Amino acid sequence: MINKNEWLTVGLITSCHGINGQVKVKSLSDFEERFLKPGIRWLQKENEPPSKMELISGFKQPGKETFIVKFKGINTRNHAEQLKKSKVLVNADTLPKLKKEEFHLLELMNLEVKTLENDELKKIGKVINLENEKNNLLVIELFKNQKKVLIPFVKEIVPLVDIKNNFLIINPPNGLLEL
Repeated sequence: MINKNEWLTVGLITSCHGINGQVKVKSLSDFEERFLKPGIRWLQKENEPPSKMELISGFKQPGKETFIVKFKGINTRNHAEQLKKSKVLVNADTLPKLKKEEFHLLELMNLEVKTLENDELKKIGKVINLENEKNNLLVIELFKNQKKVLIPFVKEIVPLVDIKNNFLIINPPNGLLEL
């Protein structure tokens, strides 16, 4: 479960855009309004405490998962340079409510991964990371050899997610775990 009062990373400032203080943000979120709608955001550089910034405007780059955003008080390229590599954060208690079969990807972190073999559940690994580049992939570390495998987070391959009991079941196609 995600703890209240915990900071979650929803974007990464990757570079400057133009000369007027705009920055390019790589989205790690399914909620585009986080980069479009004006209001208070929190930025964090490395291990510094998060700092409050006001988002003035933003737009999505066509065909990409990146946004060009403008923060109040950041008016030059030099100012924008100082924001590079900052994380865009939200507080866990501000997460949007989801429908029954939806999950925040961060809720899947550290879940135990099981397969159903001969009507028995077998523990095979745990979720150690998430990849979100156009499609959601779970990075699973296998217990038997510490190998990391990518599993598409789709209903056909991940038919059951049990957040309360801290596990998920995968139904991998033949060979997927051997890649």
